[in-house]
Amino acid sequence: MQVHDWNRITEEHASAVWQTAYRLLHNQADAADCLQETFLAAFELAQRQRVRSMRGLLLRLATTRAIDRLRQRTRRSCQESECEDWQQLASAEPGPDSAVQSQELAARLRAAIGQLPPQEAKVFCLRHFNELSYRQIAKELQITTGAAGVLLHRAKAKLRDLLAPVEEETRLPYGT
Repeated sequence: MQVHDWNRITEEHASAVWQTAYRLLHNQADAADCLQETFLAAFELAQRQRVRSMRGLLLRLATTRAIDRLRQRTRRSCQESECEDWQQLASAEPGPDSAVQSQELAARLRAAIGQLPPQEAKVFCLRHFNELSYRQIAKELQITTGAAGVLLHRAKAKLRDLLAPVEEETRLPYGT
């Protein structure tokens, strides 16, 4: 059994775990819950077995927990209007319409990720949100590099299909 300094581990990795959860969930309360669940699960796992990479374990657990929360949201299907940060809407840079469109697209992407098979969702999130290489993903998920590539390809194809109807609607000119 390994002995870990959990205060040090928390200080070193809490920010990365938070960012991973928040990027997926875009909700502070859910991200905070995910952060706590991630460290608790890592603590319990570290009591039972040797941990090769604490950062990798924490990011994988955070991704899994966040995807689970996305699935719960999808199942509920009662889309409550989430209170977004109004300062983002007032931003002078992209303009309010593009900020809203980005938020809507992000919400659709989160919902679509929640519909992917678990392994595909993990690979997609680890690659695109945590910017891990195929080799790093393979190591974290204990699969081959080729399998990581195949899972990522499948995830992208499914996301393309899930998001395609939305893209077609936004391309239609008004009045048609």
